[in-house]
Amino acid sequence: MKHLEWISVSTPYVTPRLPGEAEAWRAEAAQNGGVGSQRLLDVTEIVPVAELAEALQLDPGKQVIQRRRMMLLDERPVEVTTSLYPATIARGTGLAEPRKIRGGAVTLLAELGYRPRRVSEDVYTRRATDTERSLLQLGEDDWVLGLTRVLSTDDGLPVELSVMSMTAGGRRLRYESSIA
Repeated sequence: MKHLEWISVSTPYVTPRLPGEAEAWRAEAAQNGGVGSQRLLDVTEIVPVAELAEALQLDPGKQVIQRRRMMLLDERPVEVTTSLYPATIARGTGLAEPRKIRGGAVTLLAELGYRPRRVSEDVYTRRATDTERSLLQLGEDDWVLGLTRVLSTDDGLPVELSVMSMTAGGRRLRYESSIA
């Protein structure tokens, strides 16, 4: 990762994109002088662990569509993101297909009638797992910056849960919001 202070703002990632607008990661990387891309690692239907099911307000045993992606900056891995969607919403849509989604998942959710309106994020640091060290090319003692985000509709229905593990060097998160 380039050695600069990287300030990331969440709003573009939780807002549907306009037709022809660059995906949020590509736009953010370009603003910071880099080239952002992503690689889809897998798309599967699973039963999530209890903690994740609870965050999505799902009964135990209910399935989700899981999408795992590797975010790259100038072809170097900088983040692994796992996003979960209730299968009742995602099954039979582009969310369940092993391909990129034009405009991103948030845009597709809005098109399906599930426009995210509420965002809850938890930020934390921890030692990288063996898998993260391998995927993100980290050293034995490296830490990751973690972010867990839940997107919900106006009526409180959780429609996306994302768990992100990022290389920590040079990163800073900024939160901005409008108050009506």
